[in-house]
This record gives sequence, C-alpha cells and structure tokens, in this order.
Amino acid sequence: MAVVEISVAPLGTGSLGVSSYVAACVDIVAASGLVYQLTPMGTIIEGDIDDIFAVLRTMHEVPFGRGAQRVSTLIKIDDRRDRDSHGLQGKVDSVLDKLTPGNCA
Repeated sequence: MAVVEISVAPLGTGSLGVSSYVAACVDIVAASGLVYQLTPMGTIIEGDIDDIFAVLRTMHEVPFGRGAQRVSTLIKIDDRRDRDSHGLQGKVDSVLDKLTPGNCA
C-alpha cells in the first residue's frame, strides 16, 4: 500500500488564490473512492499505487482545464510492500505511541 502527498499549484492565473483549484482537485480524489486527507499544504492519498498514479495525473490536469498556463505539482510517495497495514492512521498512531507522555498535540 502506498501513501502519497500531492500539492498542485497553478501558475500564471492572474490571482493569488488557489482554493477553487484545490477544491476541484479534491473532487477528483473524492470521486476515485481512495482514502484521502486534505491538509493545509496538500492532499494525502492512501491505496494501490497504480490507482493513485491515475488520480495524480487527473489532479495535475485540473488547473490546465481551468485556464492555467503552467502547473507546478509536488508529489511525495511512501510505498511500503513488506506489509499490508501502512495507511494514514497507522503511520500517525505509530508516532503517537512513541511520543513522550504529554507531548501529544
């Protein structure tokens, strides 16, 4: 199972705001049925790497379809194949279990 973070940024749109582009990208991943989490700096997706790659490509194309002339997409992949339980919550829980008591946010 893979965990992937993606951040899609349209350039040259004439506007500093990107939330409408982000929302359109999140709609793509939501429609895919993959598990995902929206964060302030990107979207994290969990699932089969081939399924995720197809969604990443579609998300990257969203700003072009909305008139952007240039798109910068940052993708970070954690693809673990030695066990099945490598999801979003499992990764967080593993760190939380190791925190010094009182240091949990």
